[in-house]
Amino acid sequence: MTTQAIRVGLIGAGGWASYGHIPALRTLPEFEVAAVSARRKESAQKAAEKFGIPHAYDDPHELINDPDVDLVAVVTPSPGHAPLVRAAIEAGKDVYSEWPLTLSTADSEELLALAEAKGVRHIVGLQRRLGPANRYARDLLARGYVGQVRAARMSVGVDAFGPVMADRVAWTIDAGNFTHVLSVYGGHFLDVLFQLVGPPKDVTAVTENQFPEVTLAESGEAVVSVKPDEAMAIGTLESGGLFSVQLEGGQTFPTGLQIDITGTEGVLRITNARAFENTEDNTIHGVNADSAPGSAPAVLPVPEAYRSLPDTSLDESVQDLAHLYAAFARDKATGTHEATTFADAVNQHRLIDRIQQSSETFPA
Repeated sequence: MTTQAIRVGLIGAGGWASYGHIPALRTLPEFEVAAVSARRKESAQKAAEKFGIPHAYDDPHELINDPDVDLVAVVTPSPGHAPLVRAAIEAGKDVYSEWPLTLSTADSEELLALAEAKGVRHIVGLQRRLGPANRYARDLLARGYVGQVRAARMSVGVDAFGPVMADRVAWTIDAGNFTHVLSVYGGHFLDVLFQLVGPPKDVTAVTENQFPEVTLAESGEAVVSVKPDEAMAIGTLESGGLFSVQLEGGQTFPTGLQIDITGTEGVLRITNARAFENTEDNTIHGVNADSAPGSAPAVLPVPEAYRSLPDTSLDESVQDLAHLYAAFARDKATGTHEATTFADAVNQHRLIDRIQQSSETFPA
């Protein structure tokens, strides 16, 4: 590993920064949080004092140009990602961006090309694939646990993006801000699915706006919404198998995550009662040709080797993020390519485009 800690500057001091990024980074000896910025200096100073961060800014460009910052982490709402990521790249800094990288495929492609041209390292916050259960499931599949994959089915059900939303997230109602069920949950979990079974070849999809009017909880204001809150897709995998996906927001009783992967020799099932801000890792069930005849899928415990973090007391969603940062540190030190990058973000943008374009071919 590197002999000097990677010094991180966080742009954004809100919920995910304080609940996710700072605790994740504090568990990893390869990193130190060197600076934080927020829209108000008081908020930045409060976060700096709470977590012992040396520098606090209300101007993100001061943080980007701070010589004590090696890696700029953009942890702001999605509309602000592109200009801040671009500024970090232009300053020659390695850069992390939350998913979605930008609001459009073209802008994300531009940032990927710029980062590659400038020779800076880049990370995108598609950390779910790096959770222990997902990495173990990937290895099981690679070792032939289910044989040749015949089909993969995934459903993701959440209460977010329903008919009532907090006033503080009213900005997400604007479809132009690319923050909805398909972009957020689709981005994260389609990445997990196709990391497991290989990329899709053909895609046919429908999307639906089932909540055309959204009420803001505190103000009571009714706002027109045209963004999708449910999406379904089917298609073929490049390996020859089939897949189906259902993404549903606004569930009164959230169904969480379920992935079923069937093959010529067995079955894997991956589940989590909470799809996103999960406190526990996914559970894997499996049965294959080595099981006793007539066996039902049984729990496959994740080997401890996959739980390599020095502190496993944090919520699993935060540990996933810590695994991503740890992978970046290994990549930087050894030249490997484990962490998710802007190239993965561009792949997700293109896939979401295909789903949306396919859905437009169906009559209303």
